[in-house]
Amino acid sequence: MGRQVPTAIQTAADIRPAAEALRDIARELGNFRVAACANIASRSPMTDADGDVLASGVFGWPATKEQWWQKPLLALSSPLTFACRYENEPFWANAHGIHTRSPNPLLDQIDLSLFQGEVNANAVICVPVHMSFGQIAAISFSPFSDKRDDLSKEFDLYSDQLEYHARRFVHGYTRVSSQRPWIPKNCRLSKREVECLRWAAVGKTDVEIALILERSCATVRFHIHNAAIKLEAVNRSQTVFKATQLGYLGNVAAVMVPHPQIEAQVAAK
Repeated sequence: MGRQVPTAIQTAADIRPAAEALRDIARELGNFRVAACANIASRSPMTDADGDVLASGVFGWPATKEQWWQKPLLALSSPLTFACRYENEPFWANAHGIHTRSPNPLLDQIDLSLFQGEVNANAVICVPVHMSFGQIAAISFSPFSDKRDDLSKEFDLYSDQLEYHARRFVHGYTRVSSQRPWIPKNCRLSKREVECLRWAAVGKTDVEIALILERSCATVRFHIHNAAIKLEAVNRSQTVFKATQLGYLGNVAAVMVPHPQIEAQVAAK
């Protein structure tokens, strides 16, 4: 039998013990309090098998903090959820900046002027978890002492451990607590279907896609229609959305940065 990880979850009955283990690990490492959200797009708080909210029942968040998990617009206003959409590695943050292991210029424009009020702490270590079907979780660790506003030392020492246990916890929680009735099963798109959808995802019309691929408009519509049937989608927008959820389209907004050494080799030829 393999080593049992205390923050792992196999069944709904494991949720509360795993949450308690995560709480104890956070306290032991840096006297941190845990704030966990399994899906930043959902208003539903994380609960145990009996429906008790983990934030108050396990992680110890008091009513004096205005019960952050009940704020309906938290995911649209908190700088942490903003950052989790643009970063998939742990980071620490305070009112002066968001600090990552590697530079991420997409985080530089996030408004931190109301950081303390929106995050309920002067500084936090945050672990974003990007899961299947586009779901994003955010698990943050804030000091019980409000005086600490620089967590650079703690981040260097503990971020790997916090990341490991946070990911194990939230992945297990999502697996036992979520149902996905709208996700198509055993869906396999053809190369041409994916190609058409990738161009549709960046806003190209059927006519534009036809010109790019040097195919007729009817052929483009045929491939997109076939993809919609396979994805059980009712229109073009939902087809692109479901294909993105399943990872067929990749990061259509990304531009590959050429490597100077490779460019030099190509130029030499």
